[in-house]
Amino acid sequence: MARLEYRLYAESESMFPVLYEYDRIGRDEAALRFACDYFVKGGRVYEKTSCAVEAHTYVIYVKEASDERTMPWRRPDADGPRGIYMELREYREGMADYRLVETLQFADTLDLMLHMQANYLYAEEREWERMSTEVDEDRETYVFYASPV
Repeated sequence: MARLEYRLYAESESMFPVLYEYDRIGRDEAALRFACDYFVKGGRVYEKTSCAVEAHTYVIYVKEASDERTMPWRRPDADGPRGIYMELREYREGMADYRLVETLQFADTLDLMLHMQANYLYAEEREWERMSTEVDEDRETYVFYASPV
């Protein structure tokens, strides 16, 4: 188990304060979070600027995403079993909401990681191209935003 920190990045600063810390995180979950472009926690949306590996610590540098907002979506497992979930949502420029295309449940984090890092997924009998990914801690799910090809 290792430590993961989310640190606030600011170009003009030399110090990067720790926003969130996780003292006992598996490498697989740290790798999943490294693969995400956005991080949602406490009603705020952060954009990843970079990642680093330090002695016994994984670091994700983020800045608040001023052009993004949290969505009022429910947790995928609200009516079902607990688990590891990823939503495939349709990304369309200028839209205020993103249609849920499919919800996937995974038995392990490695299978989820492969999906999150894919450039293309298949759903609704068509191909979807990744636009961005996020980990939404408020809803305890990962999100894959994609456009139909």
